Amino acid sequence: MPKYTDIKKVLVLGSGPIVIGQAAEFDYAGTQACRALKEEGLEVVLINSNPATIMTDKDIADHVYIEPMNLPSITQVIEKERPDALLPNMGGQTGLNLAMALYENGTLEKYGVRLLGTSPASIHKAEDRQGFKDCMESIGQPCVTSKVVNTVEDAVSFTNEIGYPVIVRPAYTLGGTGGGIAYDEVSLREISDRGLNLSRVHEVLIERCIAGWKEIEFEVMRDSAGNVITICSMENIDPVGVHTGDSIVVAPTQTLANREFQMLRSAALDIISALEIEGGCNVQFALNPDSYEYAVIEVNPRVSRSSALASKATGYPIAKVAAKVALGYTLDEIPNAVTGKTTACFEPTIDYCVLKIPRLPFDKFTTASRTLGTQMKATGEVMAIANSFEGALMKAIRSLELNVRALKLDKLEGLYTDEIEDLLVQVTDERLFVVAEALRRGFSPQKINHITKMDIWFLDGFQRIIAMENELKSCKGEPDMDTLKRAKEMCFADSYIGALCGMTQAQVKALRERYGIIPSFKMVDTCAAEFDAETPYYYSTYDGENEAVDNGSGKKKVLVLGSGPIRIGQGIEFDYCSVHSVWAFRRMGYETIIINNNPETVSTDFDVADKLYFEPLTAEDVQNIVELEKPWGAVVQFGGQTAIKLAKALTEMGVQILGTSADGVDAAEDRERFDEILEKCAIPRAKGRTVYTTQEALQAANELGYPVLVRPSYVLGGQGMEIAYSDRNIEEFMRIINLTVQEHPILIDKYLMGRELEVDGVFDGEDILIPGIMEHVERAGVHSGDSIAVYPPINLEEKHRELILKHTKNMAKHLNVIGLINAQYILYNDDIYVIEVNPRSSRTIPYISKVTGVPIIDLATKVMLGEKLKDLGYGTGLYREASYFAVKAPVFSFEKLTDVDTGLGPEMKSTGEVLGLAETYPQALLKAFKGAGLKVPKRGSRIIVTVKDEDKAEMVGIARGFEEMGVEIYATSGTCDALTEAGIQCKRVNRVSQAHPNILDMIQSGTVDLIINTPTKGRKQDSDGFKIRRSAVEHSVACVTAIDTARAVLTVREQSRSEDLTHRHHQDLILFSPGPGGPGENFYPPLPSPPEPFCCWSGLPPCCHPINTKNHTL
Repeated sequence: MPKYTDIKKVLVLGSGPIVIGQAAEFDYAGTQACRALKEEGLEVVLINSNPATIMTDKDIADHVYIEPMNLPSITQVIEKERPDALLPNMGGQTGLNLAMALYENGTLEKYGVRLLGTSPASIHKAEDRQGFKDCMESIGQPCVTSKVVNTVEDAVSFTNEIGYPVIVRPAYTLGGTGGGIAYDEVSLREISDRGLNLSRVHEVLIERCIAGWKEIEFEVMRDSAGNVITICSMENIDPVGVHTGDSIVVAPTQTLANREFQMLRSAALDIISALEIEGGCNVQFALNPDSYEYAVIEVNPRVSRSSALASKATGYPIAKVAAKVALGYTLDEIPNAVTGKTTACFEPTIDYCVLKIPRLPFDKFTTASRTLGTQMKATGEVMAIANSFEGALMKAIRSLELNVRALKLDKLEGLYTDEIEDLLVQVTDERLFVVAEALRRGFSPQKINHITKMDIWFLDGFQRIIAMENELKSCKGEPDMDTLKRAKEMCFADSYIGALCGMTQAQVKALRERYGIIPSFKMVDTCAAEFDAETPYYYSTYDGENEAVDNGSGKKKVLVLGSGPIRIGQGIEFDYCSVHSVWAFRRMGYETIIINNNPETVSTDFDVADKLYFEPLTAEDVQNIVELEKPWGAVVQFGGQTAIKLAKALTEMGVQILGTSADGVDAAEDRERFDEILEKCAIPRAKGRTVYTTQEALQAANELGYPVLVRPSYVLGGQGMEIAYSDRNIEEFMRIINLTVQEHPILIDKYLMGRELEVDGVFDGEDILIPGIMEHVERAGVHSGDSIAVYPPINLEEKHRELILKHTKNMAKHLNVIGLINAQYILYNDDIYVIEVNPRSSRTIPYISKVTGVPIIDLATKVMLGEKLKDLGYGTGLYREASYFAVKAPVFSFEKLTDVDTGLGPEMKSTGEVLGLAETYPQALLKAFKGAGLKVPKRGSRIIVTVKDEDKAEMVGIARGFEEMGVEIYATSGTCDALTEAGIQCKRVNRVSQAHPNILDMIQSGTVDLIINTPTKGRKQDSDGFKIRRSAVEHSVACVTAIDTARAVLTVREQSRSEDLTHRHHQDLILFSPGPGGPGENFYPPLPSPPEPFCCWSGLPPCCHPINTKNHTL
């Protein structure tokens, strides 16, 4: 039993929605921790607002609350569940901040809840800038010269003492939010003002800028007895000055001399001991490359992004061990789950090189500033493992899915050498490729090191890759055996070798096989093969000995393709789908194999599948695994666009695709084939054309009549999708789309202004099951991932429901779907039009599975294996609707991305989502808004309204509603005239271009609670609207950019008007608790039993207990 015998029930805090700086790594850590706690026989209560995670599955904890991550919600859960303890360090910065607030306001003491793991005093010492500095000085650890300030004036006067540049770091924030490097007084005033606004305690640290030093990280672990170990050392290729989340990171450290390594390792262990942290912890150092001088940058007293990387790089399950340490176990009492023979106090040893490259969102946000600094911008990351630094780098670049297959960016070839030299100075996401191009042009590593401060060792590694390229080019035909073997040892792709030698990929592969150069797979085992490991977790090499042997179980093998790095449009939802399908296959007696390269996710955890291959998701890398494993079937419909793109290649390799065939996918994506199917089924859709050139596009648009929707085919997340209102728009969009090479045509459709609806379904060849229809609050034209979705739908008649069911079933039949289908419709002029259909999993599957209780992925997996829906216990047709409402609201990360327009449109911009559950629609909407951090205005609030002409008529009704509520309305001239004319009291505010004080001054003053601004069309960055929307982000003012969202905000408020506006009647907590039979010993969640009849007392299914609690002040 755990050392603390008084703990029976633990509350775990999740990290809330996915934002830049806090992504899927906390789903992975939280899931692993919950499972570790349940393994100890504890009752686990989880609160998290993010429906897309595996963590919020009812099988992971005993009681799951999908509620806003704020103090009132958590206090209510504590009051209801009465846990003995709270585990704060698995929910990222969100979880840590909330736990500290609960401790400080006395809630934990009041209900007798103890904080597990690190004590509040230790968290304060690590997180509070001054407390940390004092602690470091007391143990003789050097910090960077710095001072904590609370006002902009103090920041300026201290900086005048130590000199520019300085780094500004707000206290208690996440991913460097609000921070930055200030080079002069103007930028210092701007950054420190923003940082003070964003800090929970209104303080920022001003520190001497040591940009250019090496950045080294140690992941360390300590238990209550004071045992300390280092798990992994990591080194950033980019020097200090780039946020570690945006840096290329190598593990273990490569460029440190033994004395430097031991010095920093000892420092890391001294620091974790002085802070008395219990559990995992990440320590970041800056090391002067020219001396032994170093400084401690910061310490994260929690599981972090780096711990997910360290965990996957070494195989050491950090989150699991940290959870057990929090219960009082010491490291020597915890078995190492990977080797099965050692305990957790053994430091992992690595006999390979691991490299992480961040996945940045600039392919989505073409206008965003690409400069990297101390504020994080990456949405996800990829990791690669190889025997050499060069090999790991080549694999990681292929894994990014940016149409780059080697250390070479084609667009740089056309630049002059002095332009390349200028680019070296700029720290952007493309600098790695610029450095390589400079080396190709003959720049010496010393010169590049002088400009970029990248270590010579790394530059020599890049140089070796370029030397190999030159060697292959000089072959002019078949390379000899030695050259080819060395190229493959550096993990050059066959296709790239072919391009350099003038051969095809198939010829290179045949030659390689003739020479006997075939990949072998090595195991990640935490102990450099000192002990036999039990966990099959592999990476490919070309050095002969193969460790990935068949276990002789005789089971059929199924290959599940993961979804690669997290990016906008393809997030954690697809990982959810992959993991659930693996669990379903394992339960049904199949051997499962996952291929993925994302270190942040649950799918790459060591015990999810029977075998895990950490490899790039390209046809060639997948083929190597296919040839070794010879799977019986492969699944591509769960891994998003990444996996779907490999369907054809797998079919050509002779692997049977389980479920919908590659041809079915193609029929849905190919405009002409899809139109034929719609005609056969008599399903209406907006008229459209397929074009390749700007000229054809203009012609099509004029024939269809503006407005039209312009988009490339075969994309995910509405990439490159725009609404065009004129010829000028078309020309601009086509120019942007054609920046990347288009193999597929561009689609132009008539744009219908209607209500958008979405369904996910499972089709077995005869019957379809649709768990529920989702209605979007924003009308068509806002990407489905960015709009608020409501289940069950509010404005839908029975005949429309029947039409949707009929159309979805017909399309599934004609596309030969077996498994999942996602369809989007528009309700326009009382008819249902189809927008698009995808025969694969979608981002709404976790949400709709959770709110309806239908295990969609489970059913789809069984259907792919030939079972029929009518035998699976959930019926067919449209599943019965719930009697409560579930609202999914998007969450954005605009404060991290400067120069991105926050106006919503057909291109997806959100990074995550939250869920609001309640018995009425307005209540559910309010919870979703709270979860997404949108403050709804109340009596006495001020709002600014400035809308485009098309929206003015609708805005009048909404403004009247706000006026009746006692909200003060300000508006710019045009909108103000329209409102005044309708008899609504409103005050005029000057436009951006007019005299001060204008609208921007008003936003900056902090007296505005909400801005309603609907963007005019076009991508102009200098427009007033753009400046208003960006200013709102920088000053943390809620800004709504669609008229329907504004109406939703009003809906919430009107409902609570019947009482006093500042109070809200009893909040209903809705609890998800598991069905019969909790997880088995191996943690395969059980198949939920068919739903029980509804309870008549509340209309909620048995798993959802509403709780009536006291009034809460908003």
